[in-house]
Amino acid sequence: MKLIHLSDLHLGKRLNEFSMIEDQKYILKKILQIITEKKPDGIIVAGDVYDRSIPSEDAMKIWDDFLIKIEKKGIPMFAINGNHDSAVRFSDHSTLLDSMGIHLAREYKGEVQVYTLEDKGGKVNIHLLPFVKPQIVRSAFPDEEISDYNDAVRVAVEHIDLNKEDRNILVAHQFVTGAERCESEENVGGQDNVDATIFDDFDYVALGHLHGPQKVIREEIRYCGTPLKYSFSEKDHEKSVTVIETESKGDIQIRTISLEPMHDLREIKGTYDELVSKDFYEGTDTDDYIHAILTDEDDVPDAISKLRVVYPNIMKLSYDNTRTRTQGEVLDGSDNTDKKPIELFSELFEKQNNQPMSDLQRELVEKDIEEIWGN
Repeated sequence: MKLIHLSDLHLGKRLNEFSMIEDQKYILKKILQIITEKKPDGIIVAGDVYDRSIPSEDAMKIWDDFLIKIEKKGIPMFAINGNHDSAVRFSDHSTLLDSMGIHLAREYKGEVQVYTLEDKGGKVNIHLLPFVKPQIVRSAFPDEEISDYNDAVRVAVEHIDLNKEDRNILVAHQFVTGAERCESEENVGGQDNVDATIFDDFDYVALGHLHGPQKVIREEIRYCGTPLKYSFSEKDHEKSVTVIETESKGDIQIRTISLEPMHDLREIKGTYDELVSKDFYEGTDTDDYIHAILTDEDDVPDAISKLRVVYPNIMKLSYDNTRTRTQGEVLDGSDNTDKKPIELFSELFEKQNNQPMSDLQRELVEKDIEEIWGN
């Protein structure tokens, strides 16, 4: 049995006000080429298909086109919603799509959907656990003691009817303790941590949520990472597709296939004169998405516009000089451009109140933001 593990497509993403739509079309085409070449028995998408709970028309069209191409290949897909997706919107038409081999997790109400594939080694059960918060699981199991994310996921997993003789794969979208975050991921002050031991009975856990490909505790608990770099904190990531192969119980082989983007995301550093020197940029891809760090002691007037003559897709400009080092920062005041409204509000709340928002407070703010942005 061969499966491809994807997650965190973040369709419709804007990075420093640059639309990533064309980059996303390009990388999904590359992924489809890998699928055609590797001929998997199934495809897993572990959440955050969209970047916003109310996705743009372009984002929805890209996802629809991807699903149509997968369906034409006759390969079943198993996908869950992440924290960026609306659970209700994500599962729209899921019953119809089930008949076409496209299986989208429904809104969590106490049951985890399971789909079974078979090969000569027996059954492979794929369990779809969408992103859950404590209040969601608490409403499904009011008699359970659920105080945090760890309790929520533990209770949800404990209520899965698991045949341990079969090979079992869990698809989930949570932050597992011990994994490495980067700045582009939402964080609720460490309250969203989930212990890896909750997943002990699963042969493989296909995770979404974190953008860097990585294992957590054991090889079979894995984040595949995003297919594209979505912040400059990811500049050193090697993006990839994860391929899982299993012939029998206890036998899991994991490998990755690198993805080359249409535009890389990278940093360049030096004085203004150095960065615009032909000796500096010749032989590099000047169309990449660039964060330029100037080391000039004096600010260069209209520097970002001047640099765009050489680097048309420059996204960010910072200074690293005596002044910024004395201040303990290397920035130009634009560090918040990658952050979402809920992140900015959360930071403000914590500064004002010396504690993070509660789950209920965060949920209410997210609901207000969604209503405002949706109008």
